Amino acid sequence: MADPKGFLNHGREVAKTRPVAERVKDWNEVYVPGSLLPIISKQASRCMDCGIPFCHNGCPLGNLIPEWNDYAYREDWAAAQERLHATNNFPEFTGRLCPAPCESACVLGINQAPVTIKNVEVSIIDKAWETGDVAPQIPERLSGKTVAVIGSGPAGLAAAQQLTRAGHTVAVYERADRIGGLLRYGIPEFKMEKRHINRRIEQMRAEGTRFRTGIEIGRDLKATDLKKRYDAVVVAAGATTARDLPVPGRELKGIYQAMEYLPLSNKVQEGDYVTSPISAEGKHVVVIGGGDTGADCVGTAHRQGAASVTQLEIMPRPGEERNPGQPWPTFPMLYKVTSAHEEGGERVYSVSTTHFEGDEDGNVQWLHLTEVEFVDGKLTPKPGTERKIPAQLVTLAMGFTGTDRENGLVEQFGLELDERGNIARDADFQTNVPGVFVAGDAGRGQSLIVWAIAEGRSAAKGADCFLTGASDLPAPIRPTDRSLMA
Repeated sequence: MADPKGFLNHGREVAKTRPVAERVKDWNEVYVPGSLLPIISKQASRCMDCGIPFCHNGCPLGNLIPEWNDYAYREDWAAAQERLHATNNFPEFTGRLCPAPCESACVLGINQAPVTIKNVEVSIIDKAWETGDVAPQIPERLSGKTVAVIGSGPAGLAAAQQLTRAGHTVAVYERADRIGGLLRYGIPEFKMEKRHINRRIEQMRAEGTRFRTGIEIGRDLKATDLKKRYDAVVVAAGATTARDLPVPGRELKGIYQAMEYLPLSNKVQEGDYVTSPISAEGKHVVVIGGGDTGADCVGTAHRQGAASVTQLEIMPRPGEERNPGQPWPTFPMLYKVTSAHEEGGERVYSVSTTHFEGDEDGNVQWLHLTEVEFVDGKLTPKPGTERKIPAQLVTLAMGFTGTDRENGLVEQFGLELDERGNIARDADFQTNVPGVFVAGDAGRGQSLIVWAIAEGRSAAKGADCFLTGASDLPAPIRPTDRSLMA
């Protein structure tokens, strides 16, 4: 135990954010650089090294949280990063982007504010990069086997790195022009600067992983041809089919899916554009969808100079305390104020869009909505609550319904789908096609980055077993594992 009285002597402190007026003028990460290290030892000391560490139950990766908390408390950064990397390929990603179900499961959280696990994690890995403790792990010998990984999001990258370190020759195929998947083009720069991805890619290249960008399997290269080239394939193509909103006026100009809108701002940061082709500057922006992707749209619109930003959510506003149906240590659905929400805008709950209204040139100008309530278990419009709000740019952030079916990948491989429309797999993450495995959102459905990395590691073990007959790679989860965070 780091400090037996740590949780008694120190309260919870989290990373400091830069002033709103400052950060909305740039795209840098919202946190004050270096603000964590002076406090992180005390924060790590709050970990009680529980006899049964429920934080492990909250983390799909099985992170060794009490162990690296102890090392962080003692400021033994080399040992801390070794324990961190033992279960997580990319802690700088999860430390910035994961909603931290481990903190919801923290035993201290029963009657106090939980340990700042996420902040400790990101402090350890940032220090490791600073001191040069993150080095390529080059395999001692090659197996002679080849693996193709389709998709370079967190699931694909985790699978590729594990299989490369096992000695296989791995090539990652990405349809975009840069590696990273939604980490690259779905997560705004102010949440995670892309330099964190770039240095991991360089590490993986040094280990032997090969990358092929601008190639979409199913369109540019047939899945059947890919399978002939490689001894095994891991499909980590994500769940990129966005849920649409089929209401009158949907065809008007100015209405976009979130993943049509967000990547363009990231491309501006990459130097591909001077300004985004879809900009919120001077416009009344409406974001439909109350989740993290919606919040990303809100923060992006602020930085583009929107005249106003309104975020709509069909469900009622969550409470600020756990309800009886979500007891500790489950992950509760609570009212959350992200950095984007701190920057302004209005959040409206329990409303549903009825239709859009445009001008004579076909540009959206108004969004018509109505309040809704649960009647006999179904969301029902409340009579007399109809109104309209200005909307010159609308982004749809209502989630995803499954992997892309238009490029032919699923059909060309001959993959079976489960009852939820995801690619079906067995306990080893293998599909109905021998030698073809699936990891991440493509097999699980839309989920979290921590689940994606865990699935990538688990699928890598399945593929390694298929190729060699046995595997020493860790498999933190099985496809049947479910969570309230699924």
